[in-house]
This record gives sequence, C-alpha cells and structure tokens, in this order.
Amino acid sequence: MLFNTSFLFDLFPDTKGAVADGIPILEVTTDSRKKTKKSLFIPLRGESFDGHEFIKDAFNNGVIATLWEKGVDLPTFLPTDFPVFFVEDTLLALQQLSRRYREDIDPIVVGVTGSNGKTTTKDLIGTVLQSYYKTHRTKGNFNNHIGLPLTILSMQRDTEILVLEMGMSHFGEIELLSNLSQPDFAVITNIGESHIEYLGSREGIAQAKAEILAGLEENGLLLIDGDEPLLQGLRNQKNVMAIGFDKQNDVVIENYSMTSKDTSFHLNDSHQYQLNLLGKHNIKNSVFAIKIAECLNVPTDNIHQALRNIELTGMRFEITKGKNKVTIINDAYNASPTSMKASIEIIKQMKDFKTKLLILGDIYELGEHSKELHRTVAEVITNEIDVVFTVGDDVNEISDQVIRNKLNIEVKHFKNKQQLVENLQQYLNEQTIILLKASRGMKFETILEKIINK
Repeated sequence: MLFNTSFLFDLFPDTKGAVADGIPILEVTTDSRKKTKKSLFIPLRGESFDGHEFIKDAFNNGVIATLWEKGVDLPTFLPTDFPVFFVEDTLLALQQLSRRYREDIDPIVVGVTGSNGKTTTKDLIGTVLQSYYKTHRTKGNFNNHIGLPLTILSMQRDTEILVLEMGMSHFGEIELLSNLSQPDFAVITNIGESHIEYLGSREGIAQAKAEILAGLEENGLLLIDGDEPLLQGLRNQKNVMAIGFDKQNDVVIENYSMTSKDTSFHLNDSHQYQLNLLGKHNIKNSVFAIKIAECLNVPTDNIHQALRNIELTGMRFEITKGKNKVTIINDAYNASPTSMKASIEIIKQMKDFKTKLLILGDIYELGEHSKELHRTVAEVITNEIDVVFTVGDDVNEISDQVIRNKLNIEVKHFKNKQQLVENLQQYLNEQTIILLKASRGMKFETILEKIINK
C-alpha cells in the first residue's frame, strides 16, 4: 500500500464517495490504458487530450479512486461510493501529492541534473546505493514535471534512498523539481549545449541547472563537475564537492586507463576502482556515485562490486555484436555536441580494431546555433577514425568540416538511412567497430536493426 483515501482527504478535503473508509491505494496512474490494481487515477490535460474523458477506461482497468477537476462533470456510471477528490488543477494536485508522499516516507533523496550523463549517473548512483539500501530510482525518461512526481509516487513505503533524475528545457523547471523532491544530495554532471535553443547560451544552461539548489536540504551536499568553468561560481555555496581531473578539485581523478571492456582509475585518496563502462566522462559520473555512497557509509566492497556490474538504461553505449561479428556501440538514446565528442573519443582509444567507423545523425534543440555546434564535433574526428558516415540535415556540417580538414578519413553524407546501410555492408566484419550516435528523434535503432545478428 502507498497510502489510503484518508491520507488523500488530508490534502484534498473536497470529496465525494466512501473517502472516510480508508480504502488502500496500491498505485497512482495517469494512463487510463494501463492495467492497474487498486489505483488512484489522476486525469491530466494535454494540448490535444483531456484525461477526464477516459475515466471509464481507467475504471475498467483497476482504478478505485480519482482526483477530479472542479467544474468537470462526473460520469453517471461511477458507483456512488467511488472516492472522488475535487481539485482546482489535476497537474498541480499530482505535484502536491508527490511532495506530501515524499515527506511522509522521508527517504534520503539524491537529485541528478546536467546537460549530459544524468541518466547514466542516476543509474550508477542507484546501482551502488541499492547494494546496501532499499533504493528506488527514476525509470526511463520520467524526469520532468509529470514524470518526477510519478516516480516519487511509485516508491514503496520501505524505500530508504530515492534517486531522481531531473530534466528540463526551460528556466524554472529544475527549481520546481527540486522543491518537490527536496534532495539531500544534488549532482550537476556537466554543462553542455542541450536546450540551448530555449536557454540562449551555455551560461544560461548553467544557471538553469543550478536551480537544483532551490530545494536542497539545509545541510545537503552539492556535487559538481569541477572541470567546468561555468560551475566554478557554485564553489562559494555551502557544502560543495568538486570532482574532476584538474588538480584543484576536491576529488581528483588520476591514472585512468581503458580496455575494450572496462575502465580503471585512481582517486587522490589512493583508492583504485574498476568500472564496466568506457570513457573519461563515465569515470567522473561514477565518482559522483562513489562519494555519495561513502557519505552514506556503504561498505567499500559493495561499491567496488557494484561498479563492476552497472546496467544502464537502454541505448546508452550498449555494446553488441552484429553481422559477421562486427562490434556495434549503440549510443543513440540522445545526443549533444559534448556527448557526441565524448563517444568519439572512446572509439579513438579502441586498440583492437582495424576500422573505426562513425555513424552520426542530427543533434536536435540547438536552434540558431545548430550548424556551428555541429561543426565543433569535427574537432575530435582525427586520423584515429577511418570512416565517417552522416545522415540527416545539419549533421552534414560535421562531414563537410572533416573533409575540409583534409584528413585520411573516408567521409560520406547520405540522404537517407537506407542508402547508408547499403554502403555499410563492406565494413561489417570482425575487425570493425561502429558507433551509432544521434538525437533520439533520428530513430537510429532502425539502422541497428539492419546490421545486428537476427
């Protein structure tokens, strides 16, 4: 049980039905199509839909109570004892309920934001902490003003640690999420270019990410990417831990090395770690998890074991085998110029392959900066790379720039993915590694489907 109707009555006293019976609520849902068990239905409004219209489907799928916007007619089929809680705005009520439930359970809360790596960092923190505590974390992309409250409302009552990813595209959104969740630990992974279309500049992005401080508990700890100049101003805040490769950081990453399967590194406290993820950026992400775990007295052995067994949310640097034993890295869940460069840097360090091939697609939400920011990706495409294939619109800025750089690299831009796949066939062999990287909207999984083993 999450709570009962009496708990809801304390928040929303304008009611109808058998509210006083203390009926147990096992789930909270906003999706009328989903089969549920003894759930509370919260009908939300969108640009082209109104959840109130689907109460019958919700009722047939296991809903036993609902929040309901005042002024909207209740359907006559509902039983007279069906609990209804009348509210001014169902979205606001969802958020209010999530905050009250968070306060009622009172777990230790870790909030994670950043332009890149926040999902991976959330997975790292969640995996390490769940080795010792009952831990609940954001699933999928439930990281906005609707998804985060639903994540809170899906944790069980015995949850000890709540790890929340916080996404945004406009000013004020992280502030709202932070105030709802009231984190004890706040993490800013980095500052990239994602959503620069709406925030105007990287400085604006840094300002928006810093909104995570709004709900941070008074003695809470803020962990930041200490190598990012735009975050240096946050060092003046109370209880800040800067993590990075530069020597002036509180926690310094040293002596890292990478194979085709894992990464090892030291910290300036002389501890050594092994991570089953690749890349410098994932080292930093893992150190956020290590330091939070140390603050919470997670045993060292648990931390080491967890880092060797990380499982990430899908399409984030997934390594798989394709036709003719070709190695494919699917990193196409999303992209920014910064994350695309980081993925390319990893491919460059792969020593076990004769041919290193990049398949790059468009990076979205860059606005008027799009062409310029795409071109910056070419800065890291050097002679360690053998082939660059691009498909999309502004991504041809990358391939054109690589050509202008006059490197010994085969470069081709394609009008569509089918042409690309046809040209790819000659490279599908055991000596080739392929990187797939693009924004989610490019649907690069359709390329993957054509080249993986069936």
